[in-house]
Amino acid sequence: MPPDPGPLRLSLLYAVVFTEIGIAMPFMPVWLDALGLDAVVIGLLLALPIATRIVATAPLMGLIDRGVGARSLLVAGSLALAATYALMPAAANLGWPLLAGLILLNAVAGAPLVPSIDYLTLAAVRRQPRLDYARIRMSGSVAFLVANLVGGALLTLLGERLAVPLLLTGLALAAGLIAYRSRSVAAHPTAVIAGPRPRLPLRLWLCIGAASAIQASHAAIYAFGSIHWTAHGLSTATVGGLWGVGVVAEIVLFALVGRLPARWRSPFRMIALGGCAALLRALGMVWFGDALGTLVLLQGLHGLTFGATQLGAMAAVSAFAPDGARGRAQGTLSAANATLSAGATLLSGLAYRAGGPLAFGLMAPLALAGLGLVYAASQQETKP
Repeated sequence: MPPDPGPLRLSLLYAVVFTEIGIAMPFMPVWLDALGLDAVVIGLLLALPIATRIVATAPLMGLIDRGVGARSLLVAGSLALAATYALMPAAANLGWPLLAGLILLNAVAGAPLVPSIDYLTLAAVRRQPRLDYARIRMSGSVAFLVANLVGGALLTLLGERLAVPLLLTGLALAAGLIAYRSRSVAAHPTAVIAGPRPRLPLRLWLCIGAASAIQASHAAIYAFGSIHWTAHGLSTATVGGLWGVGVVAEIVLFALVGRLPARWRSPFRMIALGGCAALLRALGMVWFGDALGTLVLLQGLHGLTFGATQLGAMAAVSAFAPDGARGRAQGTLSAANATLSAGATLLSGLAYRAGGPLAFGLMAPLALAGLGLVYAASQQETKP
């Protein structure tokens, strides 16, 4: 029999959306700088999407529980994303306040994209247990890595002012077209439940809190890792290689995790594994954050700090979210990740200015908090 097109389409959706993220995340600041904007304005424009995702993601994903298809959200969000990217150069010529308004709309449009693909993938895995979420999600990590590597070359070839909005518009249009043509990935229509909305169970809230705290422990290294390494004599090429090590480790985990015994792939154990690795990585960055050999090992832990935590969080949403609240659960997880990560980033900025590498150590309590919350969630499972 021919292969089921659903997983292939989902992998393609992850690939296109994460290619867009892999261009926007590192190169949107470069584009804003090429416009000649003041550093304070650039900081404001980069903070807008984070704040918007905190507010917009959960309500938008909650529409799924009210009968709006996740694929419809993907199509509409991608088309709106393409339109806002295409208009940004003209808006920039008319003044940064107009550009800020477009960036805000762009962030609203993009907020449900990854959670919607996660929602569809988890639904597919529940329908067909032989499918592997990690293998499907791996395509996004591979695409992100390729976008990081190829994006710089394209910017050099085309110029920042043209390449960034052009590439992002094209990728958003491609995502919308793929989503529109991907009827095979549509989840069964969500039954709209009359009366009060189903509540998310306590153990799911605890898992969401645990995963979000562990993901937030990346804040210091995301914000100041490159700055710290170059200040200690590492070349920009070496720094780029170190980030590549982290993404490759994530890809390796996604590729091989399915071979682990099922009991090791439970939500609690995967999140706990990510928390232990995050604790080790935070403390290691304090003591060995300027030694290249150790840094390679510490960056290799990213496969667990991000990858295992992500897999555990997805498993928790799939296993514990009640029918009629799965979209809200997916959106709540994304919003919690954004909220804690934004707060941790602000904290790490103050800490790095005051104590340099001690900022990395301040991420350890977040990892410990995640471990405590996931332990509490595991105890909830045993209660009647």
